[in-house]
Amino acid sequence: MRTVRSREFAQPATALWSRARCHTVGKAVVLLLLTGWMLTGRTQAAEPPAGQTSRPNVLFLICDDLNCDIGCYGHPLVKTPNIDRLARKGVRFERAYCQYPLCGPSRASFMSGMYPDQTLIHRNAVYLRERVPNVQSLSQMFRQQGDFATRIGKIYHYGVPRNIGTGGHDDPDSWDLAINPRGRDKDDEALVKTLQPGRYGGTLSWLAADGTDKEQTDGIAATEAAALLQKYAADERQFFLAVGLYRPHTPYVAPRKYFDMYPREKISIPRVPENYYSTLPAPAVKSITRRKVQLNLPDETAREVIQAYYASITFADAQLGRILDALEETGLDQNTIILFTSDHGYHMGEHGHWQKTTLFENAARVPLIMAGPGITAQGQSTAALAEMVDFYPTLAELTGLKPPATASGVSLVAALRDPAATPRTSAFTQYDTGYSLRTDRYRYTAWGAEGRDGAELYDHATDPAEMVNLAEQPAHQATVKQLARQLQERIRQAGQVPRGLTQILEGVRRTPPKP
Repeated sequence: MRTVRSREFAQPATALWSRARCHTVGKAVVLLLLTGWMLTGRTQAAEPPAGQTSRPNVLFLICDDLNCDIGCYGHPLVKTPNIDRLARKGVRFERAYCQYPLCGPSRASFMSGMYPDQTLIHRNAVYLRERVPNVQSLSQMFRQQGDFATRIGKIYHYGVPRNIGTGGHDDPDSWDLAINPRGRDKDDEALVKTLQPGRYGGTLSWLAADGTDKEQTDGIAATEAAALLQKYAADERQFFLAVGLYRPHTPYVAPRKYFDMYPREKISIPRVPENYYSTLPAPAVKSITRRKVQLNLPDETAREVIQAYYASITFADAQLGRILDALEETGLDQNTIILFTSDHGYHMGEHGHWQKTTLFENAARVPLIMAGPGITAQGQSTAALAEMVDFYPTLAELTGLKPPATASGVSLVAALRDPAATPRTSAFTQYDTGYSLRTDRYRYTAWGAEGRDGAELYDHATDPAEMVNLAEQPAHQATVKQLARQLQERIRQAGQVPRGLTQILEGVRRTPPKP
């Protein structure tokens, strides 16, 4: 088992990011676990929420590039028994959406509680404090209350598989302890089948691997998480534990037994009608055709890719199950809030596209399940619209903490107690020059300034696959105008600089006026 542990003690953000970006690895980490938990610079813990004897812990679980092809979301083939059992204990959000369908911007957004036009992060490989040096991240809120914050695997952006086993583009101020697992999937890269030789992370690639679950990077992550939960229980340690699995991100690597669960002849391939691209604005066409090597895949290749994606999902589900088992075995499930999600959605051939980076439902929608103390609508689902920036204020309310003024989302606690509640009326996603609004019935997308490069309108009452663009049809112009006004207001709100936040863009520092 190959695991790298890294620890960086809290330092002023300006000092940290003015130096070369690096992640130290040393004996301090091992000593940390062997000799006890070291706490520095902590404030007094807040009072627990009313009716609870102690403030809940948080277990934050996230998969990479996972869409809603999940059993409890109604997929007819994909087997996810452990995610499904979590849904039976908590609340499943049917309509939760990312703010940017790309790993780096999305992760910076939900970890800061801010929109991408506030973090100024619109691409991968950007460190959070390069753009917003004085931000308080989600896990920092808990650290400042005395919780021990740990990251295992990918929470902020990593190049996959290139950065596996390293700190990637982590934010050291967010954690007391960071663990970077590295498994045989990293060593087996040369065996991976790929559409482009030597390309794995951004290209469709897959491997039915030899060996066991526990040899894979995500298997090691689950082992580490289980050990930490046992330690937390023994020490009665208050914690925020974030576990980021790499699967099902490309390359889709999982032990061979998971591939065997999905015979290719049972897999269906999405189709698009002839002349479909002519119905879309040029930027939308660009978003689904820019990866030329992945266009018009032969049916056999498409089935092989989908099989590998499904196998990776079920493998990841098994590792989540090991973590949930450990939580229950230690009794920590009685006082731990669990949040399970993905960083964005994913296409598996829908709209003729594979992977992410579109403003269709496939790439914008994410799975979201929450369970634990304070969540009373157990085993239910909610149609309430939700955004990933809502994680921050929701976890704050459930644990009795006050989020910083920079947190731009809304709390979803009302929907966690009454599934009929509607904390928000729309969900907002952006990509490249496009902005998209998902309402109860419609998706409206505008490209370019005020939609000058084209628009899309989809009626989910009649077209849940978003294949019929109604934006130019005369009968829908009143709806287009109404949604265009709503979208422009959401764009304005999502671009406001939170008071007290410092932004840095291309070397230009933006400091808001003092209160």
